[in-house]
Amino acid sequence: MNLTDPIADMLTRVRNAHQAGLETVEMGHSKMKGEVARVLKKEGYIKDYVVEGGSKKKILRIYLKYTEDHEPVIRGLKRKSKPGLRLYSGAKQIPKVLGGMGVVVVSTPLGIMSGKEAIKRGVGGEIVCLVW
Repeated sequence: MNLTDPIADMLTRVRNAHQAGLETVEMGHSKMKGEVARVLKKEGYIKDYVVEGGSKKKILRIYLKYTEDHEPVIRGLKRKSKPGLRLYSGAKQIPKVLGGMGVVVVSTPLGIMSGKEAIKRGVGGEIVCLVW
């Protein structure tokens, strides 16, 4: 299946898996999806992620995180920059999610990182998604 926006597909799969109460979600692997998963793990929104499979077909498996009340840790996901409308921001204009309670995932020349890290390093880039 040919996807026009694989990151939006990834976010939708995670959102749907959380709503269904699943422990894991699988999708096709790409470097960008792997880096977004790395940022989500670093920020504490998912338990872990693994890349499985051979050189041709790799699978990204994300282990979702829930609170003690079995509520999803991720309350919301929103894709900002889309293939039809790319959204870029300088280091000083990177938005804050819920007054700093969420995380912005930014694709910079130094790699994909959280908005806080991009501000600290003084680099801007493409606003990939918002997570809270």
